[in-house]
Parts: sequence; C-alpha cells; structure tokens
Amino acid sequence: MEHVRLKSVAESIRRSIKHVRQELLVIETEIQRLIDRNPSLNARQKNLLEVEGVGATVSRILVSELPELGVLDRRRLAALVGVAPFNDDSGLHQGRRAIRGGRYTVRAALYMATLTAVRRNAVLKAHYQQLLARGKPKKLALTACMRKLLTYLNVRLTHLQTDPPQQLPPGGGAK
Repeated sequence: MEHVRLKSVAESIRRSIKHVRQELLVIETEIQRLIDRNPSLNARQKNLLEVEGVGATVSRILVSELPELGVLDRRRLAALVGVAPFNDDSGLHQGRRAIRGGRYTVRAALYMATLTAVRRNAVLKAHYQQLLARGKPKKLALTACMRKLLTYLNVRLTHLQTDPPQQLPPGGGAK
C-alpha cells in the first residue's frame, strides 16, 4: 500500500483485503464448527489449547492439518512438519544440516506458537537461552525449540489417545 499512488487503486486494494479477511473468517468459523461437532477433534484441540503459546488459530491448524500428531514418533513427525535437520553429505564432503520440505502451514503456525512459548514457557525459554549461550544463531535456536514444542505436543496427544475411553451415561449408548 505504501507504493500505491492512485487513490482508486488504493481503495480497490482495501476492498479486496476486506473481502479476503471476511472470507477467512467464514472459513475459520466453519473449521471450528466442524472441530466442535467431532468429539475426538474437540478433545485434541482442548488439550492443545492448554499449552503455553498455542492459541485458537494454531490449535485449529494442528488439529485439521496434522492428524498424525499423537500417532507418529517424534523424528517422523519433525520430518513431516519440516523441522527435522537433513544432512548435505556426499563422500568426504560434510555439508551443513538444514530443515526442508514439510507442511508449510503447520510449520508457520508452529513457528508463531514457538515465538510466544519461548517468551512465556520456562522450559523452552531456558532451552532457547542455552542454545544462544552456546553460540547458535537465533533462527537455529528457534527451530530447535519448534522441534521441542512439537515433541511435547505429540506426547500430550499420545497420552490423550491411550487414555481409556469414558463410559457412556446410562441410556446414552448407540442404538
């Protein structure tokens, strides 16, 4: 918007942005409605919302776009999300490790959750500070914290799935 010189173009862009925001709100509302109607997804979302840094938007993304959360082991899950370090080795050459691939929307949501968690969660804050003290770049330290947060969320949902199912109230069973 700072580069637009014509008032009519600026108004057109504002209308487009307003329309897209309204559409996003409709879509987010529909996703939340579907999560609320499914007891399993609803329980997963409530469990995720208890974690510092995970809000409504992040929990919706994790529940809807990462059904493997709570099912896969931590290494496979990190690779699936795109926060696992992959090597760049060939013969005697040892390259730098870097993250790649994965589900972009999940990784972006996890990044935002980690930014908050690194400030508020004592464990992640200490881990982040320790990595910085060891001379690691901030981005690398944040990615390591993303992996740690993802592992924690995975363990929480694993325990959610292994808990025994609750008994139905009398007369509340399937017909």
